[in-house]
Amino acid sequence: MSLMRVLALLAGFVAGMLGMAAPVAAWAAPAMWRVTGAGSEVYLFGTLHALAPTTQWRTPAYDAAYAKAAKVWFEADLGTADPATVGLIVSRYGVDPERGLSEKLAAADLSELKGLSELKGGADMDRIEHLRPWAAALMLSMQPVLAKGAAVETGADMTVTREARSGGKQISTFETLEDQARMFASLPEPAELQYLTDVIHARHPAPAKHPRLSLNPGASSLEQEWLAGDLARLGPSLVRDLAHDNPALYDVLLKRRNLAWADKLTAEMGLSPGVELVNVGALHMVGQDGLPALLAARGFKVERVQ
Repeated sequence: MSLMRVLALLAGFVAGMLGMAAPVAAWAAPAMWRVTGAGSEVYLFGTLHALAPTTQWRTPAYDAAYAKAAKVWFEADLGTADPATVGLIVSRYGVDPERGLSEKLAAADLSELKGLSELKGGADMDRIEHLRPWAAALMLSMQPVLAKGAAVETGADMTVTREARSGGKQISTFETLEDQARMFASLPEPAELQYLTDVIHARHPAPAKHPRLSLNPGASSLEQEWLAGDLARLGPSLVRDLAHDNPALYDVLLKRRNLAWADKLTAEMGLSPGVELVNVGALHMVGQDGLPALLAARGFKVERVQ
């Protein structure tokens, strides 16, 4: 898979980078909430952006919400991103021509990076040398999932995007691909480097006494945990780990975006009564900074329906 192809996963990063720790099947379906108020009904569905083609995730509850929705929301519209545009975005925000990773990483971390199977032989290391740490981390975090058969094309977001477009649904997005690249590029370099080193270390994980945040889950386990849908128990610990371990990344990746999205949905519900369906990465749904909690704090009725 080419570098440009992997980095086209910008909008599909959030759920793909984070796995859950222990399988639980309390809900036995991907999580979904209904938000009501001001004459509006909005469904919040936590997606997994890269899935194996055989994954069966659609449920009657989701299909009913989709059928009722006049408007369908996504993080960004990957379907309209041609390779040339994505390449320009990456070159603008994800490349450092002056200082390579060899200068930025500690010697032990650089050695571990060079030892990763997909980088052995030097060619791929040469190819990523001048990527900014966030871009290299994004590529490396997604490779194991994609190598095991998951694909963005068969992920929940792209599947529903195609269906909505062909079915004449109104489509809205919270961000553009450039917005998402700019978001990563705004990280302080120490936070970027910590993100990259966390991904590198996750490729050679040491045994842990307690389940921890995983930046490198296997495709099958990631899908299983998402399908189990028990974000109410697992989610808060995941976001706590990220907030504690890399607060700058947490703030940029989740907190600020969730607040902006909640503001957009609040305005939307006040102006456009009706039914809408929001499809964004599952991690945006959990914890006190998740969309369900933020909308409940704004006075809407929020209930878990799946």
